[in-house]
Amino acid sequence: MSLTAPTGATQTLSAGLLVIGLAATVSLALGFEHIGGYIPCMLCLEQRTPYYVGVPLMLLALLASWLKAPPLITRGLLLLGAALMLYGMALGVYHSGVEWKWWEGPADCGAGASSQNLGGNLLDQLNAVIPPSCSEAAGRFLGLSFAGWNVLASGFWAFIALRAAFKR
Repeated sequence: MSLTAPTGATQTLSAGLLVIGLAATVSLALGFEHIGGYIPCMLCLEQRTPYYVGVPLMLLALLASWLKAPPLITRGLLLLGAALMLYGMALGVYHSGVEWKWWEGPADCGAGASSQNLGGNLLDQLNAVIPPSCSEAAGRFLGLSFAGWNVLASGFWAFIALRAAFKR
């Protein structure tokens, strides 16, 4: 299928699903952090970037499809969204490999959270928090860490975006 083929309901619905899905996925990660108390490591935070960029990008794709912009614009935006999610998937694979000790992670990736009590000074407490190590999974759910789940989520969203970009 050509990127200049006419677009329709498939692209509009897929872009809408991607906006909601990407926002829900990153919101879940933020919920685990802010409500569940899981402190993200540097690689965890980096894996959120494709979602932060992807949500507004998919909003643009939704708008382009809804306003009947030239098909190349709508399909191109969906393709960019797929590329972002594939990048996020690659980050998740890398992080999972670091957690499983298959390869080394970045040298500057935390060494465990600080547990010292600095009294009532909030700024001192914030400065004392050291992100967890990238090589230790915060938890495993059904055998997968957060990074592993991100691989599955990113792959799913990439599939949806690719299918919409190339489907009639």
